[in-house]
Amino acid sequence: MTSSSTVVLLALLSASAAAFAQSESSASVPGARRIELPPDGSPSIAEIAVSAGLSTGLYFDSDLVREGIELEGRERFSLVDIGQATLRLIPSSRVTPGEHFRLVVRFRDGAAPVSASFLLWVHPAKAEPLVEVYRGKRTLETYQQETREVRAELERCRDETSRLMAENEAPAGLAGLLFTGTLDENGVAGRIVTKDILLLAGSALKAISVTTYRATKAVAVVVKLTTKAGEQSWISKGATLRGRSGAEVKVLRIWQQPSSPMGEARSIVVEAEAPEAGVQGPFSLKLWEDGPRTVTLGNVTFP
Repeated sequence: MTSSSTVVLLALLSASAAAFAQSESSASVPGARRIELPPDGSPSIAEIAVSAGLSTGLYFDSDLVREGIELEGRERFSLVDIGQATLRLIPSSRVTPGEHFRLVVRFRDGAAPVSASFLLWVHPAKAEPLVEVYRGKRTLETYQQETREVRAELERCRDETSRLMAENEAPAGLAGLLFTGTLDENGVAGRIVTKDILLLAGSALKAISVTTYRATKAVAVVVKLTTKAGEQSWISKGATLRGRSGAEVKVLRIWQQPSSPMGEARSIVVEAEAPEAGVQGPFSLKLWEDGPRTVTLGNVTFP
C-alpha cells in the first residue's frame, strides 16, 4: 500500500472512531449499513433510501416498543413488519421518487437514547436492503471488520482508477475496444428482444425497440423510447439492471441520444459489466430521470 493510501485509511478509521451525532460505520454483516445512535439523544436524523416494491430491513440491538412505532404515510407502504428488534418496510407503488417519510422508533428498556428518528427518502430504483442500528459501544470486532472493509474499498477504488486510466489512454474506435480487452476474437453478439420485453405498468415512456449486446467484459441494452403526447422530454439520470434473484449487475455508463423533435424516438444505451458466462437473464432494466418518472423493462435477455 502506498503512503497516500495509508494516510487515507488512517483518516477513515480515525473519523469513524469518533462516535457522535449518529455516526455511520461498519456493520457486522458485509454490505449492510451501520448507524450508531449517540447516547445523549442528540436530535440528529439519519436518511435511509427506500424504493417502491423493494425491501428495507432495520435491525436494532435493543427491543422495540412495537406500539410506539410512528411512520408517516404508513398507508402508502405495502408492508410494515415490526418484530421484537426488527422493522421491515416495503413502500407501495403509490410513493413518488423524491418523497420523504419520517420514521420514529422507541426502545423498550428505557435506556438512553429512548427513541430514534429516521428520514426515509424514496429513490426511483434503489433501496438500502439492510441497516443495522446500534445504541451501545462498538466492539473490537466491529473496528477490525471496518478495517477490512475500508481496505477492500480502497482496493476497489484503485481498480476502478486503473480501469478509467486505461480507458483514457486507449485509442478510439475498434482499436480501443481491443486494447482494453472489451472485445476479443469472438466479436460482439447482438439480439433484438423487442417482442419479448415486458413494459411494466406506470412506465412514463413507450419502448419501440430494444436490442441487447454482449462482448467479453460488458453487455449493453439499446432502448429506443418515445415520449407520450404532451409530456416533457426525457433525460436519463440513472439505471439499474437487476437479475431474477434481485442482485444488481454493475452499470458502467449511460448514454442518451441528443435532443430530437418531440415525439420522435431517442436511443438510450445502458452499458454494464458482463454477467457470468452463460447467464443470459432474464433481467429487469429500470431507468429514471431527475424527477418522478421511471421506465421499467422486464424480461431483458442477452446473447
